[in-house]
Amino acid sequence: MVKISKKYTPKESEKYMCEKHKLYFKNKLTEWKKDLVRTNNEALYNSSLDDNSTSADIVDQASSYTEKNVEMRAINRQMKLISKIDAAMKKIQEGTYGFCEETAEPIGLKRLMARPIANLCIAAQEKHEKDEKVYADD
Repeated sequence: MVKISKKYTPKESEKYMCEKHKLYFKNKLTEWKKDLVRTNNEALYNSSLDDNSTSADIVDQASSYTEKNVEMRAINRQMKLISKIDAAMKKIQEGTYGFCEETAEPIGLKRLMARPIANLCIAAQEKHEKDEKVYADD
């Protein structure tokens, strides 16, 4: 069983996706997910408390509706992020984490440290974004 300190950061000199790297990213993803779940729970709890929808003032009702809509969209985005975190955790278990889904090349430590849910290497991501832009222009 591999152990790492809280201050540990993966090094390029270590074997890519060694047990230390996997544990580091598993811890990072777990903490991120905990934060998102806590934030979502707080947002849902708070939005259920202040309900202006029964207010007689139409402006208050509209304002409340708009705020709730924005909150729900933010929660929805966070839920999608949680599912991406879960997918990354599954990849760690399967031994495929850190490798590009299109090229099977290493994604790279710097990229993963910046975006632990990245599933494409930079070259594949750039190609994907370029293709998206081309289709968006049509």
